[in-house]
Amino acid sequence: MTIHRVLSAVLSYPEQPLLDGLGDIDWALAEWPQARGMLAPLLDVLRHEPLIRLQENYVATFDRNPAHSLHLFEHVHGESRDRGQAMVDLLEEYRRDGFDMTSAELPDYVPLFLEYLGALVMDGKDERAEQLLGDAIHVLAAIGDRLARNESPYAAVFHVLRTLTDTQPQPQEDPPVRDMDEALETFGPGADGVEPLLARKPEVEPVRFYPRDRATPTPINP
Repeated sequence: MTIHRVLSAVLSYPEQPLLDGLGDIDWALAEWPQARGMLAPLLDVLRHEPLIRLQENYVATFDRNPAHSLHLFEHVHGESRDRGQAMVDLLEEYRRDGFDMTSAELPDYVPLFLEYLGALVMDGKDERAEQLLGDAIHVLAAIGDRLARNESPYAAVFHVLRTLTDTQPQPQEDPPVRDMDEALETFGPGADGVEPLLARKPEVEPVRFYPRDRATPTPINP
């Protein structure tokens, strides 16, 4: 198990299989003692809190607080059409690398993205995984900082991620505010009836973890 997949597991919605597998996670973390120490408070919570309380806390932390959203592009593009295209581009990256999405989550869901990075490492594509993490670390670090300010144990996951890349996170601006109803009114549904956020453009672009009008490093191409 790669460190990325460990982080993906502990950042996912808590279910009984996760709690049953904490022993395996401890065993896997023996290879990364620094990460094990950083994750210790979160793992203690997962071990000792009742499952229903863990689930309630998870929903309150991530689903009910947009500042902690686990959807990467929500922090960059809000609900604009650019977010939809960014997700399409990321999905194309997954497909090109033979990564099969086994969940119904959107491509920019952080645990899914980390699972993908772990798959790259397992395939011997460590450099590519580090490049992608370095491109996304600005958003990931911002989420972690907000979680830390709210004293959430989940902040530890994002702190570990910062140790896995040499890229220094840059401050992030607030995403544009736009709700789904406004997006539908502005753009309308796609020809196939799909909501505009998931509408697809014919061309494939590099993955962008930042607004188009910001001066940033060159996006990663396959």
